[in-house]
Amino acid sequence: MLALCCAVVTNFAFFCKQRGARSAPRVLASHPLRSGRALFRARWFAMGMLIAAFAWLLHVAAMALAPLSVVQVVLAGGIVLIGVMADRVFGFPVGRRQWLGLALTASGLVAFALTVPTVHGAHSTFSPAAMIAFEAGLCAVGALLIVGPRAGAPREHHGTMLGAASGILFGVSDVSIKALTGIVGAHGVLGIASPWLAVTLLASIVAFFASAKSFQDGDAVPVIAITSATANISAIAGGILVFGDPMPGGALGIVAQSLGLVAIMFAAALMPSLGGRHVVGATA
Repeated sequence: MLALCCAVVTNFAFFCKQRGARSAPRVLASHPLRSGRALFRARWFAMGMLIAAFAWLLHVAAMALAPLSVVQVVLAGGIVLIGVMADRVFGFPVGRRQWLGLALTASGLVAFALTVPTVHGAHSTFSPAAMIAFEAGLCAVGALLIVGPRAGAPREHHGTMLGAASGILFGVSDVSIKALTGIVGAHGVLGIASPWLAVTLLASIVAFFASAKSFQDGDAVPVIAITSATANISAIAGGILVFGDPMPGGALGIVAQSLGLVAIMFAAALMPSLGGRHVVGATA
């Protein structure tokens, strides 16, 4: 229930932040403090961050009580609400391609949900070597997506790429927070001084700026959908590879999860970002 509430609140926060980011001056990597101040001066963005902070508390509470992969599968169900919120609450046009992409994303995540084995306990123990390798790999992929056009990727899709990068880095943060819940549970409050706290903060800060810029460079529905999908996939993979959450035991479950991943990847290609329409007068 905590994860389900978190999913609804998180999506609402995304749309609030998107509206605020589009009215703020351009996010510049060379001026992070100035860009951050400008974002928080935008009323909708500041409100979205407050709502997101509440969603984060729900997320941490859920991760402290249940395996990471289970929490993320429940969170992933919130993707089906993105189109409804966009169309009915915030007035964004949602085309047929985007509805199909959202449906494919939801179907792929449902495939994961239906094939996740039943587990008991929080599953917070982990191997430091596995954690370092997994998080380093995710950070490398996120960095490639952020540099995007400089590495030869199409510039018109940079908004979607930034959304994917921010989702991956949110996944890095989620995996680190899951580790911290286990450390604090075993060693008390002093466990918060773990190096994984620094990883959580650094990944969250980079994800914050990447997400804000993705809202400015891309369309709302594709960017929010790809951010949510990559964050959930990254965290589900972390639950399995780092914390030892069980995988499906039979061939049918493995095939279903593989097809689900293919559906999500196809959905990401189906809902390209068309490029942001920036507010006239925003500073470059």
